Amino acid sequence: MPSSMNLDLERQTSQQQEASLLDSDANREDKEKDSSFRVASGAEDTENPLNWGRAKRWYLTFAGGLLTLNATFASSAPTGYMQEIMQEWHMGSELAALLISLFVTGYCIGPLLWGPLSEQYGRRPIFIVSFFVYACMQMACALAPSPATLLVFRFLGGTFAAGPLTNSAAILADIWDTSTRGKAMMIFTLAPFTGPAVGPLVSGYMQTAGVPWRWLFWVLAIFAGACFVVIVFTMPETYPRTILAQKAARMRKEMGDSRYWAPIERVNIHWKVRVSNILARPFKILFQEPMLIAIALYMSFVFGCVYLLFEAYPIVFTIGHRFSSGASGLMFVPFFLGCFTAVLAGLFYLNPRYRRQMIEYSALPVPPERRLEMAYVGGPMIVIAFLWFGWTSDSNISFWASMMSGVPLGVDVILIFLNGLDSICLSRPRYSTIQVVDAYLMVAASALVCNTVARSLAAAGFPLFANQMYDRLGTKWAPSLVGLIALGMLPISFVLARYGAGLRARSKHAPTKY
Repeated sequence: MPSSMNLDLERQTSQQQEASLLDSDANREDKEKDSSFRVASGAEDTENPLNWGRAKRWYLTFAGGLLTLNATFASSAPTGYMQEIMQEWHMGSELAALLISLFVTGYCIGPLLWGPLSEQYGRRPIFIVSFFVYACMQMACALAPSPATLLVFRFLGGTFAAGPLTNSAAILADIWDTSTRGKAMMIFTLAPFTGPAVGPLVSGYMQTAGVPWRWLFWVLAIFAGACFVVIVFTMPETYPRTILAQKAARMRKEMGDSRYWAPIERVNIHWKVRVSNILARPFKILFQEPMLIAIALYMSFVFGCVYLLFEAYPIVFTIGHRFSSGASGLMFVPFFLGCFTAVLAGLFYLNPRYRRQMIEYSALPVPPERRLEMAYVGGPMIVIAFLWFGWTSDSNISFWASMMSGVPLGVDVILIFLNGLDSICLSRPRYSTIQVVDAYLMVAASALVCNTVARSLAAAGFPLFANQMYDRLGTKWAPSLVGLIALGMLPISFVLARYGAGLRARSKHAPTKY
């Protein structure tokens, strides 16, 4: 019996092995047949965004910059009308500051929503939906019957403005190869900071001309409507996976064969996993990574300082120097000039320098710490800018002295962004220009969400305490305090440059150890 049982077992085992081999052969044949119907993009595929003409791609780059400028312009536009709105509705300065803060708070929620949706449904539908609602929110602000409804519409406007703000940069990753993408990103970087600088200038001169404050939001609605027309009629889908899905659907219809498929059509992630990846995972990573905490803290502070100016400048120039709202808006011009100077430095110095580093490291990625070197220049500039602004802001001193402090501040902000502390993801680590992406390659999206949310929270929070800070400390010591805090943060870039490699070696999420 034992021997017969062994024979039976051996026979069954042999039969199972033979069946499994037949099944594996059949599965292999099925997979090979199935893969032959997979829709892919070839080197000469005219539907591939990387193969589009350079003129078309540069147009899309500038169009994306225009959409970003539109969204950020709306964030600071009410600055010129603050006093008028406060008088009409008997609002305090803290409540009036919410007109800016709540809009920027929407930037915290938007990236969590629009980024993942664009990777599931494509860039174009998200642009159309988010920008249409954003334009409607500007009209709603113009018709708001009370302060509460105005604040609600401002928050919703910021949430939907985050759609073009998030996806405009993503377009550049879709359409540019690695050799040109760096230049395109440097030019594009001007848009997020030009908008906030232009907002007070436009609204200030509208207020000086006697235009009612509600017309500011009608102007924003008209501007948004014009950009919406640009999106609908001139901006194609650029996300490669969505383009392949559209191509597969067209082939199924034209060929009458349902077997054609695109990779994105077979991605089936449970909604609970999606929610966890979007909401929980980024902050879990943040609290596990001291390097990411330091970067997010530094970037949040720098970004918050920019929005602090929207409350500080009216105090110094409108109240102190008795300028009109329009003239006070002109005080932001040096900040823009500083930004523009830094972009030129990026185009003609940083980009060629990085190319030399790529050659230096040959096949290996350039270490992320090398990108922190420009923070050695940008970090001290923010200290100098705020000390300069504070100790020249007295009304007895020429306004030119305090106004020109915006130049080093603009240079600092762009240098920090270009040098690796912002959220621009390139296709391969060797060509990445961003510290966060280089250091956290496998979880880059989650790391960048942390950075974006923290930055937006700081931008929303800083204007809220500006008035109290100036009331208690005065025009000299209030910005001096900001400069001293910046001085305390100055070692962050040096410490990360010195110990960054060791921190990445012990990290749970940073696979790049070089």
